[in-house]
Amino acid sequence: MTTIGVITRGKYGGRLIETILSQTDFKVVSAELPANLPEFIEDPTLFLEKLNIDNDVFNANTIITYSMHPDLTPEIAKLAGKSGVRALIVPGGASRAPVGELEEISKQYGMSIEVDDICCTLKPNPAAPEFTSKFGSPVLDIKTRDGKIVNVNVIRGAPCGSTWKMAEKLIGMPVSDAPARAGLLIQQYPCRAVRGNTGGIHESAQIHKKEVERALISEK
Repeated sequence: MTTIGVITRGKYGGRLIETILSQTDFKVVSAELPANLPEFIEDPTLFLEKLNIDNDVFNANTIITYSMHPDLTPEIAKLAGKSGVRALIVPGGASRAPVGELEEISKQYGMSIEVDDICCTLKPNPAAPEFTSKFGSPVLDIKTRDGKIVNVNVIRGAPCGSTWKMAEKLIGMPVSDAPARAGLLIQQYPCRAVRGNTGGIHESAQIHKKEVERALISEK
């Protein structure tokens, strides 16, 4: 059975666990970090030891860490590498992760490390084939009848679950309205992506809108 490790922090990571369990037969192992962490952690190794997180999280094929801390994330990456984890996915973007240091850790342990601003840009990764075949940049199969959508099959969807919620609400929608409606539905979903600029939730909305357009063209 495919095992996915998830390191949560406060409100981050819980929705991913819910989506994995509801949409797949994957096993999930998780560990929790405090929501509030010091801005600077002088000794990340000692800090993690004192937290006494559940090390079972490293008994996984793929780990997604919502640590979102430039001092803790590299230490988590090292622990993952030492445990033989094949792929580490780091949401939150480069502003919260030291990309250069993570690249060195990736080379040292032969482990794929991917840093993403938003997880719906995640592409298929041969180091994490099971996870990225189901979660990441959306892929849809849409069926229509008499100018309306009658079925939306989510082949791959956003880890937060927004793609599946969007798919449910597109049923019965006129084909001409569906792409724009898809983008709006994604923005209405309580996603954790950044709002108020051209990236974040707005990028996610555009990604889903374009995938609905592609799926409709393919269906004809």
